[in-house]
Amino acid sequence: MRALLQRVSKGSVQVDGKTLGEISRGLVILLGVRDGDGQEAVDHLAERIAHLRIFEDGEGKTNLSAAEVGAEMLVISQFTLYADCRRGRRPGFSYAARPEIAAPLYEAFKRKLGELGFKVAGGRFGAMMCVEIHNDGPFTIMLDSDEKRL
Repeated sequence: MRALLQRVSKGSVQVDGKTLGEISRGLVILLGVRDGDGQEAVDHLAERIAHLRIFEDGEGKTNLSAAEVGAEMLVISQFTLYADCRRGRRPGFSYAARPEIAAPLYEAFKRKLGELGFKVAGGRFGAMMCVEIHNDGPFTIMLDSDEKRL
């Protein structure tokens, strides 16, 4: 499972012109699910994101976690994080989990963040979405559940 985190001042997602989710200060999380991922990957990434110190303290240093600042989370399903561009000109997506596997894990990830105390918003799995991101910094980090270092 991969998560591309963008620290934001605000973010929102729309489908067919209707806003499905919006947040203020927090993280927009683009979430990719790989074939073979399961609840362990969900738990690992959610915990890692909750406690990763990427928010500024009073001195402007990134010493505070999302949990410490009461960050809000906007989670967007993003299978393209598993694009394979090694051959040809068209990316392949064979490493991404099929929708029947990825959709429940996407929902489980949002639930886990909620259980950790975050306000969580999301888009619609599989839909064409318009995501508005006001990147704060800019500050963008990629996490992968295969890298289980804490």
